[in-house]
Amino acid sequence: MKHFMIEIQYQVSAEQLGETVAEHRAFLQTGYDKGLLLCSGPQNPRVGGIVIARAASLAEIQEFFASDPYQIKQLATYRWVEFEPVKYQEFLKAWISD
Repeated sequence: MKHFMIEIQYQVSAEQLGETVAEHRAFLQTGYDKGLLLCSGPQNPRVGGIVIARAASLAEIQEFFASDPYQIKQLATYRWVEFEPVKYQEFLKAWISD
């Protein structure tokens, strides 16, 4: 598996996201259910969000995020950073090495 940090950058103010926040979080839950996502949350200040994910390829994770309501409604852009976890907490070993 490859590991990614995805930076979501809002194209509107956080206040303008409205009900799409709940839709986005429901979408993210599908990624957790599939084992693709480790953690996610808004940046501080709230100009976007961060997601830590894994997938077989960049194309696979980008395909997953193509269904994100933020992307569908053109409310955000995405920055994809692939990284190799070489140090991590022991409790993450199965998620990292799976």
